[in-house]
Amino acid sequence: MTDSLSSHALEQLAQQLEQHPDYRVLRRLVPRHTMNEALPGQRLCKGVVLDTETTGLDATNDRVIELGMLVFEFDPQTGVVYKVLNVFDELEDPGFAIPPATIAVHHITDEMVQGKRIDDAQVAALMKDVQVVIAHNAKFDRPFVEARWPLFQHLNWACSINDINWRDEGFGSAKLEYLVGTQGYFYEAHRAEADCWALLELLNQVLPQSQQTAMLALLETLNKPQEKIYAINSPFETKDMLKARGYRWSAELRCWSRVVAGPQERQQELDWLKSRVYGQRSARVEIETMGGQVRYSSREGHKEMVTL
Repeated sequence: MTDSLSSHALEQLAQQLEQHPDYRVLRRLVPRHTMNEALPGQRLCKGVVLDTETTGLDATNDRVIELGMLVFEFDPQTGVVYKVLNVFDELEDPGFAIPPATIAVHHITDEMVQGKRIDDAQVAALMKDVQVVIAHNAKFDRPFVEARWPLFQHLNWACSINDINWRDEGFGSAKLEYLVGTQGYFYEAHRAEADCWALLELLNQVLPQSQQTAMLALLETLNKPQEKIYAINSPFETKDMLKARGYRWSAELRCWSRVVAGPQERQQELDWLKSRVYGQRSARVEIETMGGQVRYSSREGHKEMVTL
């Protein structure tokens, strides 16, 4: 049936379905190289949306086998995305067989990467004058690309999962496929370039509660010094309270920690810890300062001990 219908006719059918409360319509995401038109002389910055496909989950032993990047222009004041300047997607042979379980996710086979290597010089050229690198789960991608290309250590990073409060904005999940679906699109996920196009489209959308672009929400986190507070020697009986407040347990450090942004949030958290966790008793916590060039990497920021 679809072969006999024109694109215009199919779109009319889709619009009719959308008007019925029992149906939702998803359209295939078509990459847009120009999302908005900039004014003459408008001051724009360069950003990069990045995604990797790898042989596994361990950045120490696994390797990048696909790197996808979109270099784009944006307005640092409004977060509006304008034009894609460069599109990059290359495969690389890891030097060993790709595990079958990994192939099942991204469908990149040993034959596809055999003898291939990502162009280091081109990667370096694309990163020139870039103000921010954005990944959907930067905590995964950043250690991988820093191990392969150390130049990424000197760039500011933002994470579109953690740096936007999707729950407060009314979304039930922070998964990229879900978020893009709420905007009326679907795409072929789990290949680097496709994921980059999906993320860039998402960054240009206006968030329903804050009424700002998702890109601006990310940029605002770069302007706030992020700090991780470690609740050292917190009483065992407070673990559920800490978890409910957003603290995460590190089995290696045997400690609960939470990230806050800005001096006001820091002081509020220290006051809460002293009152609710340490019961007004004197206690010491550790604070790790993480700027854009450190956060989401496997490297540590500056640490200091603070007495409550």
